[in-house]
Amino acid sequence: MATEKCAEDFGDSSAASLKIVPKDYAYPLLEDPQGALTQPSEGGRTLVTRGGFNYFHYGCDGHQDAGWGCGYRTLQSAISWIQRRRGSSGHVPSIREIQQILVALGDKGAEFVGSRDWIGTLEEFYVIDVLHQVPCKILHAKELSSKEILGELRSYFEKYQGFVAMGGLSDTASKAITGYHCSARGRIFLQVVDPHFVGVPSSRQHLIDQGYVRWVPVDEFPDSTYNLCLILQP
Repeated sequence: MATEKCAEDFGDSSAASLKIVPKDYAYPLLEDPQGALTQPSEGGRTLVTRGGFNYFHYGCDGHQDAGWGCGYRTLQSAISWIQRRRGSSGHVPSIREIQQILVALGDKGAEFVGSRDWIGTLEEFYVIDVLHQVPCKILHAKELSSKEILGELRSYFEKYQGFVAMGGLSDTASKAITGYHCSARGRIFLQVVDPHFVGVPSSRQHLIDQGYVRWVPVDEFPDSTYNLCLILQP
């Protein structure tokens, strides 16, 4: 288990000058899908993300990415959170624009643009950094339920009430972590916003009922080494 502070500035890169164009979505994206979620237990302590974000998921912009695009969708939700927390009027990049940024940074080859190659937590950080110059902290968790990792997450939500992008080596399903709950008996839950939904969600409750927005006990996450990107937006 290790932690690593990441704050590399790509501001002078050609990626910083890439134009993110306005988007027209076929239907309005849901906002703050976790807002209707109740606490997983009575009592205890709950810490959640402050500030709103749009819920990006498979195919929400007409780009059919089911099966490979969850990292991009988690990243898009994270960027919408940064922009709204800052009061910015910027546009959220498309999957193709994200790929172009990573190629311009030299992280990927030219053939990456237009591919169905997935991205992970580190690539998500690179894009956040070049677009918004927001420092992030990367946690490498060999055991998500370890006291050290859970202490880091608790401290992060106490200080920043932020947004966490998470992916694993064997659990390759990228997801957002938007809350931390410790029950009165000491059981820890993480609030998950899962981008794997396909279709048009009718409401927040629709996503909750189908399990795409939920509280998950840390001991029920799949066994995996996880990378977590903690966005240090004040």
